[in-house]
Amino acid sequence: MKDQKVKVGAVHAAPIYMKKIETLQKVVSLIEEAGKQNVELLAFPEVFVPGFPYFINSYAPPAQVSAIIEYGQQSVVVSASGGDLAAVREACKAAKVGIVLGISERVKGGHQLFNSLVFINSAGTLLGTHRKLQPTYAERYIWSQGSGHTLRTYGFDRSENESFTVGGLCCWENTMNLARQSLIESGHQILAAAWPALSTTEGFEAVADIQIEALAKNHALTAQVFVICASNYVDEACLEWLDKNIGPQTHLDVGGGWSAVVHPFCKLIAGPVTGKEGGDQIITAEVDLNHLDLVKVYVDANGHFKRPEILKIQKDSKPLWEDDEIAATPALK
Repeated sequence: MKDQKVKVGAVHAAPIYMKKIETLQKVVSLIEEAGKQNVELLAFPEVFVPGFPYFINSYAPPAQVSAIIEYGQQSVVVSASGGDLAAVREACKAAKVGIVLGISERVKGGHQLFNSLVFINSAGTLLGTHRKLQPTYAERYIWSQGSGHTLRTYGFDRSENESFTVGGLCCWENTMNLARQSLIESGHQILAAAWPALSTTEGFEAVADIQIEALAKNHALTAQVFVICASNYVDEACLEWLDKNIGPQTHLDVGGGWSAVVHPFCKLIAGPVTGKEGGDQIITAEVDLNHLDLVKVYVDANGHFKRPEILKIQKDSKPLWEDDEIAATPALK
């Protein structure tokens, strides 16, 4: 049997809140550390750069305007030639680490923002960008809706003849069953599930970690894939930024986050890690893609366990935004 073991990592860390340049430098450091640990695929939390806009759930809308303006200025411009991610791509190439990086993406030359996942392989090639289909609740103050054109999977080459296939979803996008099925029918082997800290947000203290774990295990089993779940935690610097720039609030506290690696049969093979007590860390695991053969003997959601004559998925893959084609497949443009 061919060796198909892949060492993966989930970043459980806090960004340098609302500071794009400094957080991108932190991304580079985490990639370098992952390379020292022989990690082949590293998943980052949702909008790790420049951090999740927690103010949207903590203040009245008029109080957020200046923060939203700043958030746009700290968001990341992605381009095939490098953009804000040039140093990150060089780090991937030097460390031989592929990544799925959560960013707030700003359209080049414009003001439109997306909640995005950037896929970069171990050669430093920008494979593409997935834009979250539906911003959740107050996230709609910030981000536009992504199109089905960027809902796709990407192959990460290991050698001339070997690769593995990765998809990604952002936060509550993991609840969208048809989005998950679309990735299933694209044939991914690993899902990068990107999350912010939720369990220290008012109303979610008792349920957030339970929900994230349930969604990760659900996709692992129903899609027959490995899931890398990466979350950030809230640190004091984040709360200080909110207090200084907007004002006092009582809806968010330090801590939070649930990060782990999940086997297709729902076993936790690394983690979970929660909260801020352990500080920034990379949770690593060796995933054996040969295990998918065993799982798919029992259930294959893209094969013998489908009933396509009864149940069909209809996906609109047409570009919605002007630059969707470049975002999804920059290497081909």
